Amino acid sequence: MGWVPDNVTEAMRGSHQLGLFLRIDTDPALHIYFGVNDIPIGFDSIDPDGTVYLGGGRLIGIPSLEVLVNGTSDAVDFTVSGIDPATGARMLDSIPPVRGKLVQIGLTTLDDYYQPMSTIIPIWTGIASHPKEGKPPIREGETATLALSLAVVAGENTRSRASRSLWSDAMQKAISPTDDFCKQTARLARGTQPVWPNY
Repeated sequence: MGWVPDNVTEAMRGSHQLGLFLRIDTDPALHIYFGVNDIPIGFDSIDPDGTVYLGGGRLIGIPSLEVLVNGTSDAVDFTVSGIDPATGARMLDSIPPVRGKLVQIGLTTLDDYYQPMSTIIPIWTGIASHPKEGKPPIREGETATLALSLAVVAGENTRSRASRSLWSDAMQKAISPTDDFCKQTARLARGTQPVWPNY
């Protein structure tokens, strides 16, 4: 048996379901499975027995993952979107510090009952840089949603500080946790004309 177990290799030769897993080494560690149910599984020699990866919902897309080559690699953003602003604010307030934490992506195939056919096979490792938030533009009658992202780089080339091209509430809270000065900047940054009430 090599890096990828024989039964997983055989399953990948035909039509198969792929399970993708994300682990962030915060305290406590964050374990997410890109699917709708929770799965008791783990990375060999990293996760203890009894670790459960929480279902994070249907995966729409995953960024291109590059390895560090000649000291150069891109940062990738892992994004969760469609969150209502109140839930997003609670998430931002409750996340532990992520800067410099190990981020691992792994996969395995799933059987006919959507159960993993092996332990998680690690395919990419990165270092967390900083969280980001964004609010996509909305039309009249639509509900506001929030997108939360985590910037991750391959190797050790994290930025000394997050870019300040957009002063978001998350960036300001990283500097000063009690400062609400930038709470509404996302509304101004969209460049849309607000509809003013007629009195």
